[in-house]
Amino acid sequence: MKCVCSVTRIAQRWICQYYLAERGNEIVTEEELNEPEITRKLQSHTATNIPHRGCGQQTSINRRAQHMCGKVLSDEQNPSDISVGLNTTSALANYATKAVLFVVTRREPEDTKSQDADRDIFNEKPSKEDIISATEASGVERLYESAILHTALGDITIKLFGKECPRAVENFCVHSKNGYYNSHIFHRVIKGFMVQTGDPTGTGTGGESIWGGEFEDEFNSSLRHDRPYTLSMANAGPNTNGSQFFITLIPTPWLDNKHTVFGRVVKGMEVVQNISTVKTNPKTDKPYDDIQIVSITLK
Repeated sequence: MKCVCSVTRIAQRWICQYYLAERGNEIVTEEELNEPEITRKLQSHTATNIPHRGCGQQTSINRRAQHMCGKVLSDEQNPSDISVGLNTTSALANYATKAVLFVVTRREPEDTKSQDADRDIFNEKPSKEDIISATEASGVERLYESAILHTALGDITIKLFGKECPRAVENFCVHSKNGYYNSHIFHRVIKGFMVQTGDPTGTGTGGESIWGGEFEDEFNSSLRHDRPYTLSMANAGPNTNGSQFFITLIPTPWLDNKHTVFGRVVKGMEVVQNISTVKTNPKTDKPYDDIQIVSITLK
Protein backbone atom coordinates (compact mmCIF):
# COMPACT_ATOMS: atom_id res chain seq x y z
CA MET A 1 0.00 0.00 0.00
CA LYS A 2 1.23 3.47 -0.85
CA CYS A 3 1.96 6.04 1.86
CA VAL A 4 -0.34 9.04 2.19
CA CYS A 5 2.07 11.50 0.57
CA SER A 6 2.71 9.12 -2.34
CA VAL A 7 -1.00 8.55 -2.95
CA THR A 8 -1.70 12.26 -2.77
CA ARG A 9 0.93 13.07 -5.36
CA ILE A 10 -0.28 10.30 -7.66
CA ALA A 11 -3.88 11.50 -7.34
CA GLN A 12 -2.89 15.06 -8.13
CA ARG A 13 -1.03 13.94 -11.25
CA TRP A 14 -4.01 11.93 -12.47
CA ILE A 15 -6.48 14.78 -11.84
CA CYS A 16 -4.22 17.19 -13.74
CA GLN A 17 -3.95 14.72 -16.63
CA TYR A 18 -7.71 14.20 -16.64
CA TYR A 19 -8.55 17.87 -16.96
CA LEU A 20 -5.92 18.33 -19.63
CA ALA A 21 -7.59 15.60 -21.66
CA GLU A 22 -11.22 16.59 -21.01
CA ARG A 23 -11.41 20.34 -20.49
CA GLY A 24 -8.15 22.01 -21.55
CA ASN A 25 -6.98 25.12 -19.67
CA GLU A 26 -9.14 25.25 -16.57
CA ILE A 27 -8.94 25.61 -12.79
CA VAL A 28 -9.52 22.51 -10.66
CA THR A 29 -11.67 23.45 -7.66
CA GLU A 30 -11.78 21.94 -4.20
CA GLU A 31 -15.18 20.26 -4.88
CA GLU A 32 -13.56 18.28 -7.67
CA LEU A 33 -10.82 17.04 -5.35
CA ASN A 34 -13.03 15.12 -2.91
CA GLU A 35 -12.38 11.42 -2.54
CA PRO A 36 -15.33 9.97 -4.53
CA GLU A 37 -14.67 12.34 -7.43
CA ILE A 38 -10.99 11.43 -7.57
CA THR A 39 -11.80 7.72 -7.41
CA ARG A 40 -14.38 8.06 -10.18
CA LYS A 41 -11.98 9.89 -12.44
CA LEU A 42 -9.24 7.33 -11.84
CA GLN A 43 -11.51 4.37 -12.49
CA SER A 44 -12.66 5.96 -15.76
CA HIS A 45 -9.10 5.74 -17.15
CA THR A 46 -7.63 2.60 -18.61
CA ALA A 47 -4.19 1.19 -18.11
CA THR A 48 -3.27 2.33 -21.63
CA ASN A 49 -3.27 5.93 -20.41
CA ILE A 50 -0.56 5.32 -17.83
CA PRO A 51 2.68 7.12 -18.72
CA HIS A 52 5.39 4.46 -18.52
CA ARG A 53 9.17 4.71 -18.31
CA GLY A 54 10.93 3.41 -21.39
CA CYS A 55 7.85 3.91 -23.57
CA GLY A 56 8.81 5.17 -27.00
CA GLN A 57 5.46 6.86 -27.71
CA GLN A 58 3.57 9.16 -25.36
CA THR A 59 0.67 11.43 -26.18
CA SER A 60 1.11 15.17 -26.07
CA ILE A 61 -1.35 15.27 -23.19
CA ASN A 62 0.71 12.79 -21.21
CA ARG A 63 3.82 14.86 -21.76
CA ARG A 64 2.04 18.00 -20.60
CA ALA A 65 0.75 16.23 -17.52
CA GLN A 66 4.28 15.10 -16.69
CA HIS A 67 5.56 18.64 -17.12
CA MET A 68 2.91 20.14 -14.83
CA CYS A 69 2.65 17.39 -12.24
CA GLY A 70 6.09 15.87 -11.83
CA LYS A 71 7.68 12.53 -12.64
CA VAL A 72 5.84 9.69 -14.39
CA LEU A 73 4.57 6.69 -12.48
CA SER A 74 7.13 4.02 -11.69
CA ASP A 75 6.93 0.49 -13.05
CA GLU A 76 5.47 -0.71 -9.76
CA GLN A 77 2.60 1.83 -9.64
CA ASN A 78 -0.73 1.03 -11.31
CA PRO A 79 -4.36 2.18 -11.09
CA SER A 80 -5.33 -0.59 -8.65
CA ASP A 81 -2.62 0.58 -6.23
CA ILE A 82 -4.01 4.09 -6.46
CA SER A 83 -7.60 2.99 -5.89
CA VAL A 84 -6.66 0.95 -2.84
CA GLY A 85 -4.70 3.84 -1.41
CA LEU A 86 -7.55 6.29 -2.01
CA ASN A 87 -10.21 4.05 -0.47
CA THR A 88 -8.23 3.18 2.64
CA THR A 89 -6.49 6.44 3.49
CA SER A 90 -8.74 8.90 5.28
CA ALA A 91 -5.98 11.48 5.42
CA LEU A 92 -6.33 12.04 1.68
CA ALA A 93 -9.98 13.06 2.10
CA ASN A 94 -8.98 15.57 4.77
CA TYR A 95 -6.33 16.95 2.44
CA ALA A 96 -8.84 17.26 -0.41
CA THR A 97 -11.27 19.36 1.67
CA LYS A 98 -8.71 22.16 1.98
CA ALA A 99 -8.99 25.13 -0.38
CA VAL A 100 -6.41 24.17 -3.00
CA LEU A 101 -6.34 25.37 -6.59
CA PHE A 102 -4.37 23.77 -9.42
CA VAL A 103 -3.83 25.76 -12.61
CA VAL A 104 -3.56 23.40 -15.58
CA THR A 105 -2.36 24.55 -18.99
CA ARG A 106 -1.85 23.09 -22.43
CA ARG A 107 1.09 25.39 -23.20
CA GLU A 108 4.28 23.50 -23.95
CA PRO A 109 7.41 24.66 -22.09
CA GLU A 110 9.13 25.20 -25.44
CA ASP A 111 6.39 27.60 -26.54
CA THR A 112 8.13 30.38 -24.64
CA LYS A 113 10.57 31.81 -27.15
CA SER A 114 12.74 34.87 -26.83
CA GLN A 115 16.03 36.15 -28.18
CA ASP A 116 17.76 34.76 -25.08
CA ALA A 117 16.01 31.37 -25.09
CA ASP A 118 19.03 29.46 -26.40
CA ARG A 119 21.58 31.23 -24.20
CA ASP A 120 23.18 29.59 -21.20
CA ILE A 121 23.91 32.79 -19.30
CA PHE A 122 25.36 30.93 -16.33
CA ASN A 123 28.22 29.62 -18.45
CA GLU A 124 28.92 32.81 -20.36
CA LYS A 125 32.19 34.60 -19.73
CA PRO A 126 31.49 37.72 -17.65
CA SER A 127 32.25 41.06 -19.26
CA LYS A 128 34.98 43.33 -17.96
CA GLU A 129 32.30 45.63 -16.50
CA ASP A 130 30.68 42.67 -14.70
CA ILE A 131 33.99 41.69 -13.12
CA ILE A 132 34.70 45.23 -11.96
CA SER A 133 31.21 45.76 -10.51
CA ALA A 134 31.30 42.35 -8.78
CA THR A 135 34.68 43.15 -7.27
CA GLU A 136 33.44 46.50 -6.01
CA ALA A 137 30.25 45.00 -4.58
CA SER A 138 32.10 42.23 -2.75
CA GLY A 139 34.31 44.73 -0.94
CA VAL A 140 37.55 43.30 -2.36
CA GLU A 141 40.45 45.64 -1.67
CA ARG A 142 41.42 47.63 -4.74
CA LEU A 143 43.90 50.15 -3.26
CA TYR A 144 47.16 49.04 -1.67
CA GLU A 145 49.92 50.98 0.06
CA SER A 146 52.86 49.32 -1.64
CA ALA A 147 53.88 46.97 -4.42
CA ILE A 148 56.89 44.78 -5.17
CA LEU A 149 57.83 44.38 -8.83
CA HIS A 150 59.54 41.02 -9.20
CA THR A 151 61.66 41.48 -12.32
CA ALA A 152 64.18 39.29 -14.11
CA LEU A 153 66.96 41.39 -12.55
CA GLY A 154 65.57 41.63 -9.01
CA ASP A 155 62.83 43.18 -6.87
CA ILE A 156 61.71 46.82 -6.86
CA THR A 157 59.61 47.97 -3.89
CA ILE A 158 57.30 50.93 -4.52
CA LYS A 159 55.23 53.10 -2.20
CA LEU A 160 51.85 53.97 -3.73
CA PHE A 161 49.94 57.23 -3.31
CA GLY A 162 46.38 55.95 -3.27
CA LYS A 163 44.96 58.92 -1.37
CA GLU A 164 46.32 61.51 -3.77
CA CYS A 165 45.86 59.49 -7.00
CA PRO A 166 43.11 56.93 -6.36
CA ARG A 167 42.34 56.21 -10.01
CA ALA A 168 45.94 55.63 -11.07
CA VAL A 169 46.68 53.47 -8.03
CA GLU A 170 43.46 51.48 -8.43
CA ASN A 171 44.25 50.87 -12.08
CA PHE A 172 47.76 49.69 -11.22
CA CYS A 173 46.65 47.51 -8.29
CA VAL A 174 43.78 45.76 -10.07
CA HIS A 175 45.96 45.09 -13.12
CA SER A 176 48.69 43.75 -10.84
CA LYS A 177 46.32 41.57 -8.84
CA ASN A 178 44.86 40.12 -12.05
CA GLY A 179 48.35 39.27 -13.36
CA TYR A 180 47.99 41.72 -16.24
CA TYR A 181 51.60 42.91 -15.96
CA ASN A 182 53.12 39.45 -15.68
CA SER A 183 55.62 38.80 -18.49
CA HIS A 184 55.51 42.40 -19.69
CA ILE A 185 58.91 43.64 -20.78
CA PHE A 186 60.65 46.95 -20.20
CA HIS A 187 60.13 48.04 -23.80
CA ARG A 188 61.70 51.50 -23.51
CA VAL A 189 64.92 52.10 -21.58
CA ILE A 190 66.87 55.37 -21.70
CA LYS A 191 70.03 55.45 -19.64
CA GLY A 192 70.12 58.37 -17.22
CA PHE A 193 66.43 59.17 -17.78
CA MET A 194 63.85 56.42 -17.19
CA VAL A 195 62.68 52.81 -17.75
CA GLN A 196 59.18 52.12 -19.08
CA THR A 197 56.91 49.05 -19.08
CA GLY A 198 53.25 48.02 -18.84
CA ASP A 199 52.50 47.42 -22.52
CA PRO A 200 51.25 43.89 -23.33
CA THR A 201 52.35 44.31 -26.95
CA GLY A 202 55.88 45.37 -25.99
CA THR A 203 55.82 48.13 -28.62
CA GLY A 204 54.88 51.18 -26.58
CA THR A 205 51.54 51.59 -28.33
CA GLY A 206 49.37 49.04 -26.50
CA GLY A 207 47.63 48.55 -23.18
CA GLU A 208 44.41 49.76 -21.62
CA SER A 209 43.03 50.64 -18.21
CA ILE A 210 40.95 48.33 -16.03
CA TRP A 211 37.90 50.26 -17.26
CA GLY A 212 38.55 49.25 -20.84
CA GLY A 213 39.81 52.56 -22.19
CA GLU A 214 41.71 55.61 -20.99
CA PHE A 215 41.26 57.62 -17.81
CA GLU A 216 41.98 61.15 -16.67
CA ASP A 217 45.15 62.63 -15.23
CA GLU A 218 45.50 63.17 -11.48
CA PHE A 219 47.90 65.99 -10.67
CA ASN A 220 48.76 66.88 -7.08
CA SER A 221 50.94 69.77 -5.98
CA SER A 222 52.66 67.58 -3.38
CA LEU A 223 53.66 64.96 -5.93
CA ARG A 224 56.22 66.18 -8.41
CA HIS A 225 58.93 64.75 -10.62
CA ASP A 226 61.48 66.37 -8.31
CA ARG A 227 63.59 63.32 -7.45
CA PRO A 228 64.87 60.04 -8.94
CA TYR A 229 62.89 56.81 -8.75
CA THR A 230 59.49 58.44 -9.24
CA LEU A 231 56.72 56.16 -10.54
CA SER A 232 54.55 57.91 -13.12
CA MET A 233 51.91 57.13 -15.75
CA ALA A 234 52.95 57.12 -19.40
CA ASN A 235 50.49 58.67 -21.83
CA ALA A 236 49.96 60.01 -25.33
CA GLY A 237 48.64 63.40 -24.20
CA PRO A 238 46.21 64.80 -21.63
CA ASN A 239 43.85 62.27 -20.04
CA THR A 240 45.07 59.29 -22.08
CA ASN A 241 46.29 57.04 -19.26
CA GLY A 242 46.08 53.32 -19.92
CA SER A 243 48.36 50.69 -18.38
CA GLN A 244 51.92 51.86 -19.17
CA PHE A 245 54.11 53.43 -16.50
CA PHE A 246 57.73 54.45 -16.04
CA ILE A 247 60.31 54.97 -13.28
CA THR A 248 62.60 57.98 -13.51
CA LEU A 249 66.35 57.91 -12.83
CA ILE A 250 66.81 61.65 -12.28
CA PRO A 251 64.62 64.63 -11.37
CA THR A 252 62.42 65.42 -14.39
CA PRO A 253 60.49 68.63 -13.56
CA TRP A 254 59.44 69.17 -17.20
CA LEU A 255 57.08 66.21 -16.76
CA ASP A 256 55.08 67.91 -13.99
CA ASN A 257 51.38 68.41 -14.82
CA LYS A 258 51.85 66.19 -17.86
CA HIS A 259 52.21 62.77 -16.23
CA THR A 260 50.51 61.48 -13.08
CA VAL A 261 52.91 60.67 -10.24
CA PHE A 262 51.41 57.79 -8.24
CA GLY A 263 54.38 56.19 -6.44
CA ARG A 264 58.06 56.16 -5.56
CA VAL A 265 60.69 53.45 -5.30
CA VAL A 266 61.73 52.88 -1.67
CA LYS A 267 63.82 49.77 -2.17
CA GLY A 268 65.59 48.16 -5.09
CA MET A 269 67.00 51.33 -6.64
CA GLU A 270 70.00 49.35 -7.82
CA VAL A 271 67.69 47.09 -9.81
CA VAL A 272 66.28 50.12 -11.60
CA GLN A 273 69.81 51.26 -12.35
CA ASN A 274 70.77 47.83 -13.68
CA ILE A 275 67.78 47.81 -16.00
CA SER A 276 68.71 51.27 -17.29
CA THR A 277 72.22 50.20 -18.30
CA VAL A 278 71.35 47.27 -20.57
CA LYS A 279 72.14 47.54 -24.25
CA THR A 280 69.29 48.93 -26.33
CA ASN A 281 68.40 49.60 -29.94
CA PRO A 282 69.39 53.26 -30.53
CA LYS A 283 66.39 53.82 -32.81
CA THR A 284 63.68 52.37 -30.54
CA ASP A 285 65.31 52.40 -27.07
CA LYS A 286 64.17 48.79 -26.71
CA PRO A 287 66.64 46.43 -24.97
CA TYR A 288 68.13 43.76 -27.19
CA ASP A 289 67.53 41.22 -24.41
CA ASP A 290 64.06 41.23 -22.89
CA ILE A 291 63.78 42.13 -19.22
CA GLN A 292 60.44 40.94 -17.91
CA ILE A 293 58.20 41.63 -14.95
CA VAL A 294 57.76 38.17 -13.47
CA SER A 295 54.93 39.18 -11.12
CA ILE A 296 53.79 41.94 -8.77
CA THR A 297 53.02 41.54 -5.07
CA LEU A 298 50.67 44.03 -3.42
CA LYS A 299 50.76 44.92 0.28
